[in-house]
Amino acid sequence: MTKYSLSRRSLLGAAAASPFILSGRSDPALAAGVTVGIIYVGSRQDYGWNQAHAVGAQALREIPGVKVVEEENVPETVAVAKTMESMINIDGATLLFPTSFGYFNPFMVDEAKKYPKIEFRHPTSLWQEGKDPTNAGGYFCYLDQGHYVNGIAAGLSTKTNKIGYVAAKPIPLVLRNVNSFMLGARKVNPNVTVQLIVTGDWSLPVREAEAANALVDAGCDIIACHIDSPKVVIETAEKRGVKSCGHNANQADLAPKGFITGAELKWGTIYKSFAGMIAKGEKLPNMVIGGYDKDMVASSPFGAGASEAGRNAATAAIADLKAGKPIFTGEIKSNTGKLISSKDTPLYDPSLEHTDYLIEGIVGTV
Repeated sequence: MTKYSLSRRSLLGAAAASPFILSGRSDPALAAGVTVGIIYVGSRQDYGWNQAHAVGAQALREIPGVKVVEEENVPETVAVAKTMESMINIDGATLLFPTSFGYFNPFMVDEAKKYPKIEFRHPTSLWQEGKDPTNAGGYFCYLDQGHYVNGIAAGLSTKTNKIGYVAAKPIPLVLRNVNSFMLGARKVNPNVTVQLIVTGDWSLPVREAEAANALVDAGCDIIACHIDSPKVVIETAEKRGVKSCGHNANQADLAPKGFITGAELKWGTIYKSFAGMIAKGEKLPNMVIGGYDKDMVASSPFGAGASEAGRNAATAAIADLKAGKPIFTGEIKSNTGKLISSKDTPLYDPSLEHTDYLIEGIVGTV
């Protein structure tokens, strides 16, 4: 018996190429009859990556008549291909969101080739024009913007001027978020340093707890992170009596005393927009990117750990990002003294996709 037959659930409700700007709106009257399939590699209640997508699926319930089918705990193996085929052939899905990194190639790509009338979209920028099927594509919420806001709030909420950061892997996406956090903190507090610990993988709960404890022992009074599920890190920080910043989804209820704010992925904007476009017979864009400016990134509500100054400065920063103001401004140097840039870098500049450095103020190596 396959994993699919053991765990499959169907939910009825109103679920959801060059950079494409979403309006974040869909026509509820026209969305009826659309079936959307969403697949998760872990639990929908992981307080992280999977939960962020599940929140997006819940947003689809604002569209009357949309049918949503969801499957959680699907490994990055042929199991995901079987799940996609079942959603298409049994449930009648015409739009699929396989949400884990390892689902893309070969599984999603192969299924897109097999079912050319079905639309497949993956939450990365892996899709390549001219190489991958035209009924496939990607979408990505640039969470470096949320981490920049986290950094601003943290920089004005620390007392020791030492902030800890737990990261999964030293890849461009993660390093970009760490650097953005540092730039936000240093913008409002030039004395802040960020101590980085890299765990080595997306989900290593024991290692994450060890890293958080080590950072607190080193004098950090705020812990931030970029890992799949921040649950262990946030809970550990709270137990140790220090503050925390979230990632991917809202972890506020895990830290009622120390939570400051968090960088949240707002996938629902994409899901609702795509469902509405499918219903109206419109061609979906192959690639969609955005942040606060396109309602694709949000900040968690401020918690008890945020200072008043931090709240005010972070709120102002969100307004600046919505207006398109850059994070990387002026001269930027790495923590090894290398000149990275000497002028402002736009929010979505392609050069940031190749981040392989840590900026000044970060204690750590890559």
